[in-house]
Amino acid sequence: MKTITVTSAIWKKKGVVLLQFGYDRELIELVKTLSKAKWSSEKKAWLIPYSEDILDQLLTHFKGKVWLDYSGFDQIKQEQLPTTLPELASDLAQEIGKFVAWMQNKRYAESTIKTYSQSLSLFFRFTNNKKPVEIITEDLENFHQNYILRRKYSVSFQSQVINAVKLYFSNKQKRKLEPEGIERPKKPKQLPHVLSKEEVKDILLAHKNIKHRTMLSLIYACGLRRSELINLRLEDVESKRGLLRVNDGKGAKDRIVPISKKVIDMLREYYKLEMPLTYLFEGAKAGHTYSPKSLENVLNQAVKKVGMKKKPTLHWLRHSYATHLLESGTDLRYIQELLGHKSSKTTEIYTHVSTKSLGQIKSPFDDL
Repeated sequence: MKTITVTSAIWKKKGVVLLQFGYDRELIELVKTLSKAKWSSEKKAWLIPYSEDILDQLLTHFKGKVWLDYSGFDQIKQEQLPTTLPELASDLAQEIGKFVAWMQNKRYAESTIKTYSQSLSLFFRFTNNKKPVEIITEDLENFHQNYILRRKYSVSFQSQVINAVKLYFSNKQKRKLEPEGIERPKKPKQLPHVLSKEEVKDILLAHKNIKHRTMLSLIYACGLRRSELINLRLEDVESKRGLLRVNDGKGAKDRIVPISKKVIDMLREYYKLEMPLTYLFEGAKAGHTYSPKSLENVLNQAVKKVGMKKKPTLHWLRHSYATHLLESGTDLRYIQELLGHKSSKTTEIYTHVSTKSLGQIKSPFDDL
C-alpha cells in the first residue's frame, strides 16, 4: 500500500497539515478530493487547514486506500498560533509618528526607533485601538500576561515592548505606567559562539566571488557588526595609515580599527573589479547599501560549500575575532576599544570561551 507522510506546522500565521509523497498521479488525484487541499511549491507538499480532529478526518478519508505515516504529526495548541489583532487606527498611527519624531530629535539609534515604534503599535492593537488617555496600568499588565507570556516570547522581546510603552507614556503622555504584576527577569547570560581559525579560514576561502570573499573577510579581520560593514563608505578606508573608520556603531559610537596590508591588498583588488560609487559594498543598485539579508545569504552559502554542520551567523565571525585576539595575547582593554564596547564587562565574556586559559586547566579525572 502506498504511503503519505503527514506532519503539522504553523505557516503564514496559520496552522496547516502537510501531506508529502513521491510523485504519483493516482495519489495526487486522491488528495485533490480533500476539501481546501492546495499544492505548495515552497513547502513541496499538499497543504490543508489544521483542525483538532483533522487526523481523524484523514484516517477516515484514506482508510483502505493509503497508509498514513503520522509519526511526525503534532497537535497545534491555540496559544501557538499568532493572535489576530485589528489594524492600527489612523489616529494612533499619527501618534506613533509623533513618538518617532521625538525619538529622532533625541538621537535614538534607528534600530531602537524601529523596534520601539513597532512595539508600541503592537500594544495599541492589542488594546483594540484604545485611546492613549484611556489606557491604564492594568492594560499593560494584561498585554504582558495574555500576549507576551502566553506566546512565550523571549526576555529580550518582553523588555523591548515594555520599555517602549513606558517611554511613550512618560514622555508623550506625561504620566507613568508602573505595572507591579510584571516581573522583569534578567536576560540569560549566554556565551558567544566561536569558530576555530581553521573553520574561519574555510569559510573565508569558500567563495570565488571576490566581493563575497572580501565582505566576510573584513567582518572577521576587523570584528565588524553586520550593520557596520554595509554602512562603510569608500572614504572610511585609510589605506596609507592602515586604518578603518567605523562610523555610528552601536550606541552611536565611532571607532578606529587597524587593517593589515593583506586586507588592504584584497580591498584594492575588489575595488578595481567592482568600482563602487559611494559605499564600500553596494547592492544591485549603484550607490545603495548591500542588503543585510543578502549578506547573511553570502555567509550561509559559504558554510554550505565547506560542508560545515554548525550554523554560524555573521556575528560569530566578530566573536571569533575577539576570542582569537585574546588567545594571541592582546590586552582586554584594547579588544574593548576595537569592538566598540561601552563596558569592559561586555568584553570580559570572551575570557570564558578562550581556549588559552581553559586549556591549561587540568581535570581531577586525569589523576585517577
